[in-house]
Amino acid sequence: MNVVILSGGVGTRLWPLGRKHNPKQFFPMISKQPLVKETYQRFLKTYGKQHIFFSVTADLLTPLRKIFPGVPRKQFIVEPSRRDTAPAMGFVAAYLALIDPDEPMVFVPSDHFVGDPASFLSCFKAGEKLIRETGKMVDIGIAATFPSTVLGYTKIGAPVAAWEKPAVYHFAGHTEKPDAQTALRYLADGHYLWHGNYYMWTPAKFLSAFERYAPKTYATLLLIMEALKKNRVRDVNKLYETLEKVSFDYAITEKINQSDVLIIKGDFGWSDVGAWDTLFDRLQPSGDAFGNVIKGQVIHIDTKNCLFFGHDKKLLATVGLENMAIIDTPDALLICPLDRAQEVKKLFPEIEKRGLKKHL
Repeated sequence: MNVVILSGGVGTRLWPLGRKHNPKQFFPMISKQPLVKETYQRFLKTYGKQHIFFSVTADLLTPLRKIFPGVPRKQFIVEPSRRDTAPAMGFVAAYLALIDPDEPMVFVPSDHFVGDPASFLSCFKAGEKLIRETGKMVDIGIAATFPSTVLGYTKIGAPVAAWEKPAVYHFAGHTEKPDAQTALRYLADGHYLWHGNYYMWTPAKFLSAFERYAPKTYATLLLIMEALKKNRVRDVNKLYETLEKVSFDYAITEKINQSDVLIIKGDFGWSDVGAWDTLFDRLQPSGDAFGNVIKGQVIHIDTKNCLFFGHDKKLLATVGLENMAIIDTPDALLICPLDRAQEVKKLFPEIEKRGLKKHL
């Protein structure tokens, strides 16, 4: 199976550390290694570097290759521009279809935390087997632990009897980023899993899904494939710019025939490191005696349950704070309540309005 690490996202809710030209997955957010390198190393021993590809936008290729200097250039699938996940995944499927259209593949986000790598990998081994045996698309869902409004939800149906571990279910629907009341209802229902974004299928099957559910995109992808065959880079770039900006979840998953999908229930200590509050929740067990998570030079008095993300060139000092995020970079400082960390991206229009785009 080919593994495609999605490395082109920006991660606006982790500003000011993550930037458009230096996103969160390129930083050591949890361990001493960048998130994207942790992701790569989870798959390396099992699949080998010849079967691991990176999907990355052209503007991020250079910093990504600095993290992976030993990986051949041919393993980097470069999107001409940023046009959301449906064009990106369609482009990758077209690229790999020219290599081996029927070899199973999986899309893997580059910025997730995984506590149990062995259980994590067992899900992909099961997914590959399911694809080869059934011809269906396979995805991984994770048991929801709180009512999130920034994650997608997968509804599961009856279990597939032949599979006990990991558990496999029939697909019963997808909802992308529900409102708070709906997310609370999903949590209580028990048949809704967080959508992990680990889509598995073959390049040919992915392209067939575009043909059925997003025919305009499919028609352009066929033209892109012809341009790729002849190495017409300019034509590829021009064609890619015409693709609709839309997520794969909206373009395909919410429309797909439910009988064409199977869901693996993953249990491997998963977290989407998408905002400062989720990062804090993941790191707090290793925090100090007052529940603070500290990176950088910090002195605090009467301060509890705060996230400090600084650096060695500046001292951060606080008195009497609680449940706050303090994120310091050389050119920008963010201070906000942790329970409002999901709103950080709302700052972007104001920053642009004031002519401060260099800070994005």
